[in-house]
Amino acid sequence: MKHPQIYRIMIYLYFTDFKPYARKMNEKTEQYHHVRFRWWTRLELGEVSAGLDDEFDVRMMPRPGTKYEVAIHKDDRSELEVKSDTLVALLSSFRAVLSQREPAPFTPRDMELRKRVIELYPRERPTPFPWLFSHEPNFEKAN
Repeated sequence: MKHPQIYRIMIYLYFTDFKPYARKMNEKTEQYHHVRFRWWTRLELGEVSAGLDDEFDVRMMPRPGTKYEVAIHKDDRSELEVKSDTLVALLSSFRAVLSQREPAPFTPRDMELRKRVIELYPRERPTPFPWLFSHEPNFEKAN
């Protein structure tokens, strides 16, 4: 292989988060962080908040802009913060971020929140084009 091809492959692997060596080295429970996306339709946060409110701790986090601001998605900034036992999900109109503050095994409530978020945000990358993949990290389930 020529040098430019090797560099191209290395850059591709770096930006696509292809790091199987890190997964093998760290067998312990790691802090969970995963991003999910929607592509074509906005998520109505008010309806989702009403659906998740009875099972989880839900809080609307408004992110107001200024009057003179020029932005394409100025009205899509508000987010829902949904908390279960150890998992926190930040839900916006097109993106969801699942994370843990401290590494811990997933409880049944955490698994239910993860399942609901994956149903609402079915995509693992922000675009239909074949780049910027976001692979879900390994996690443990509590007994």
